[in-house]
Amino acid sequence: MPRIIIVPGWRDSGPGHWQSLWADALRNAVRVQQDDWITPSRSAWVTSITRTILSQDGPVVIAAHSLGCIASTHLPPEASARIQGALLVAPADPERRSVLADFAPVPYQALPYRSIIVASSNDPYCPVRTAGAYARAWGSEFVRLQNAGHINLEAGFGPWPLGLALLQSLTGDSALLSAAAHPNSKSQLESA
Repeated sequence: MPRIIIVPGWRDSGPGHWQSLWADALRNAVRVQQDDWITPSRSAWVTSITRTILSQDGPVVIAAHSLGCIASTHLPPEASARIQGALLVAPADPERRSVLADFAPVPYQALPYRSIIVASSNDPYCPVRTAGAYARAWGSEFVRLQNAGHINLEAGFGPWPLGLALLQSLTGDSALLSAAAHPNSKSQLESA
């Protein structure tokens, strides 16, 4: 099975966030660490993600949130070649927030791997039409959630079984679906 690379966004994903739950519970997950979560630098973030991907033994599947989605689209070819698929959740719009401007312009070419973008109709950080434009440009499948905010803990997304099911469609690991059926059972998630 491919290694799952958890790529948090701006300010990291705190306790209880679906990314943190997955990173803690899935034995084949590795969480990307950044030196500066508050004042992000594209080169530093891309370097950290690239280093994490290249340190794995085989193919990887990305599970990115917010600015982590955008950073993942800036990866160099040697890192992109190792990616089997990407779940890109609530991508950021770096052109709307000056602190994220280093990540603009967002690449608008097809990604060389299968990807799924999950976006919300009322995400305060990226209009759904912008997320749809990313999906068209990147060749991604597009899942639109109604009134799901930024698809984070504040919007009610803790364990998030639907996200695990989407991740499973990229990894081919049917044990992730068992984990989704029992999101509060650490032993179920550890066996995934």
